Parts: sequence; structure tokens; C-alpha cells
Amino acid sequence: MPQDYDVIVIGAGTGGYVAAIRAAQLGLKTAVVEKQKPLGGTCLLWGCIPTKALLEHAHALKVVQHAKDWGVTIGDPSAGSAPAPVGIDMNQVQTRKDRVVTGLTKGVEFLFKKNKIDWIKGTARLTGNGGVDVFEGETQTLRARKDIIVATGSTPRGVPGIAIDRTRIITSDEAIGLREVPKTLVIMGSGAVGVEFASIFNRFGSDVTIVELLPRLVPVEDEAVSAELEKCFRKQGITAHTGAKVTSAKAGSDGVDVNVLLADGTTKAIRADYLLVATGRGPVTTGLNAEGVGLQIEKGYIKVDTLFRTNVPGISAVGDVITFGAPGHPQLAHVSSAEGIITAERIAGQDVRPINYDHVPGCTYCDPEIGSVGLTEAEAKARGFDVRVGMFPFGVLGRAKMAQETDGFVKIVADKKYDELLGVHMIGPRSTELVAEAAVALRLESTVEELIHTIHAHPTFAEAIGEAAHAVHGAAIHS
Repeated sequence: MPQDYDVIVIGAGTGGYVAAIRAAQLGLKTAVVEKQKPLGGTCLLWGCIPTKALLEHAHALKVVQHAKDWGVTIGDPSAGSAPAPVGIDMNQVQTRKDRVVTGLTKGVEFLFKKNKIDWIKGTARLTGNGGVDVFEGETQTLRARKDIIVATGSTPRGVPGIAIDRTRIITSDEAIGLREVPKTLVIMGSGAVGVEFASIFNRFGSDVTIVELLPRLVPVEDEAVSAELEKCFRKQGITAHTGAKVTSAKAGSDGVDVNVLLADGTTKAIRADYLLVATGRGPVTTGLNAEGVGLQIEKGYIKVDTLFRTNVPGISAVGDVITFGAPGHPQLAHVSSAEGIITAERIAGQDVRPINYDHVPGCTYCDPEIGSVGLTEAEAKARGFDVRVGMFPFGVLGRAKMAQETDGFVKIVADKKYDELLGVHMIGPRSTELVAEAAVALRLESTVEELIHTIHAHPTFAEAIGEAAHAVHGAAIHS
């Protein structure tokens, strides 16, 4: 006999486990099927959390490398010996990173127990009519009385002609576990994953080269942000080839030979310890029997409506595995979580509203950080807005000077006719935190004038947002 639940969630990533918790909170008997030994999915195990832990190590190393500027003495100056060189112990870095990840996975386990969610360990296969078979040694049959939520996520996507051997030609899954600092590293792709790993390993001491097919770094960001990041990377010693393509990569026992077609038509041969392929992520549906139960699939993704219902009654889908039939669904952990909550609430009979994806904040944790929400200047113009912008540099602020974090700026995009705030784009210190103010402002349909009249504490990095608002009206106070 099948084991019955109100809701069965397939996948325990940020979309799945959050959906399960919300469903259980609303009184629905809930199970989660997950094939990995720990809970948490890509974000917790191989993505957001471990990469950001490595970035914190890189930031700590940066501070220590400039200890003299801070008046910090390393070693005993009275002994008369030269201070020990500053380095990074990758074994200790990996140990601490793993400790952070383990602590958070245990936290998710605790939340499952607290909310009486059953964790069914194994691989799920849809069988139709609310059925799910789970394979882990022997087959276990489950049945959902109300809904199945597919939240199987995504996995690093390869590039035709480039064979990922996971030894020398690697993805982010392998990069987070490296126990050596590569002398040379080539990175294909300059999205969030690519530029974050560029920052990590450049700070650790690697000679880093980025190859980006499109004309600029972080191509989804505002063009001004891309230009600033390229300038900052150049200053840090990171080489970036934009409008370029890796034409071949041959791995050997001690490295990889990479050939690059540059924007000017010439070719460049690079010998590197590793080639990191960071060219995006693809959906995980293998073995799910999605097409077998009639789910509409588009380029591998499960097609859903704006409330995450599939074309098959009783099956929903959220997170990286979905598409709305148009490009641009953001593969972000916080988006998956929001989608999971809405789906659980809809299944429970609550009134829910679609997500406004224009208001989804994006955070990239490279050095300097990038935070953005809303329309870029180019997007706003393409939609027919009469646009005006305001920019303010972090370097003018007292707080930035104190922290020795002076690169970057805040840029505000607004509608000239109604003064409506359309987008806020920032690159610089704490941008991944500061963007929260901008997200609230867009959510509340703020005007630029309202931002101007919002008092920003001094001395803070957040002053740059208020100053950028003044700049939209041509009246920045400190520039």
C-alpha cells in the first residue's frame, strides 16, 4: 500500500525544503524526497553557502595582507626577525567551510523534525495520479492527496566541444573543494559564479584569466557596473577577455591547454592548472519521468504558469527546474524559496499573488560586490521609459575611506515623468546588503523624491543610496 501525504516535495534545496516547511506550517502532511545524504540542495552544499564561505576567507586574507595599514603587527617585532609571510592554508579553509555547511544542513534537519516533515531518502520517479516511487535499495511508493511539488534544481552546464573531466577541466562543484591554490586558472564565463571564483582565487594567489563570450563582464548587470568591475579586476591583476571564445581545451595530468579566439580575431594559447567552466546551469529532470506523466517540457525545463502549476493537475514545480516559456527566469536561491512559499500557500487554499520578477534582487559576491534590483538603464529605455539616472561614488564617503573600500558606486534609474524608481544598481562595499533597501523601495513603488527625503545615517555605506537619489535630481550633496 502506498504511504499517503497531502504534499510530496521532490528535492530538498532552497525551493523544496522551504515549500515543505510552509506546507507543514499550514497543516498539510508533508514528505520530502531527496537523494543526497544531507539536506539543503545545491545552494547549501555546492553553491551559495560554500562559495561565500570561501569569499569570506579571501576577504580575511585581504585584510591580513594589509595589516600594516591597520596598525596590526604580525609576529613579535621586539624579536628583531622579519614577520612571517602571509599565506592561506587550504586544508584549514576547507575544514571551516565544511563546518559551516554541515551546521546549516543539520539546521534544516532540525526544522524538518520540528515541523513533522518526513524525509524520504532516495531517487523519485513520478508515476501519475499523485504517485511517486522512491528508489533506495528497494522501491517505496508514495501518494500525494493534494499536490506534488517538483524542486529538483539545476546542475552546472557544459559547453559543446569542451570535455569536463572534473580533474583539470572542472565545474564549480569541484572548484569549491580544491585543497591547493592553482598557480594559473582560466575561467569560462563571467556570470556570478565565474567572477566570484575569480575573486576567490586571485586573492588566494592564483593568476586568473576570464574568458567571456559576450562583450562585457557580468552581462546581465547594468553596463556601468560591468565597466567598473572590469576596471577593478584589471587593477587587481585579473585578466579578462570579453567577446572571446574558448575554442579547445585539452587536459593533461598536470594542467590544461586552452586555446582562445579573441575579439580581434587573433588566437591565444594559455597553459593553466585548471579550466573552470562557469557557463550556466541546466535543469535536473533525469529519471523523473516528467514527460512520461505528460509534463510539458521546454528545453529541458518544466513549464509552469505564474503560480507554478504545471499542465498536469496535481503537479507543481518551482526553482531552477522551471520555465515560463520565455527566457529570463532567475536561478537564484531566494527566488526558489519565494516560489516554494507561494506554491505551498496556494495548495493550502490561501490567496496568493504572482511574483514580480522585476523586483528580484541579484547579488554577486565578487570583490567589489554587486547588488542590483529592477530595470537597468538599457532595459528601462527599451520599455519606453523617459529615463534619468543618478550616480554616486562610494569613494567619497567617510565610511568607505575608514574601511579602505572605496571602489564602485550606486546608480539609480528612474522615470522622468512620474519620478518612479525603476532600478538600483551598485558595485562596491556591502552592496549585497545595501540592495535590500532598494528592493523595499521598489516593492513600495517609491519615487526618487521619497528616497531623497529618507534620512540615511552617517557615517554609513548606505549614504551612497541617498546621495544617488539626490543625483537623479541633479543635486548630489557631496559630489
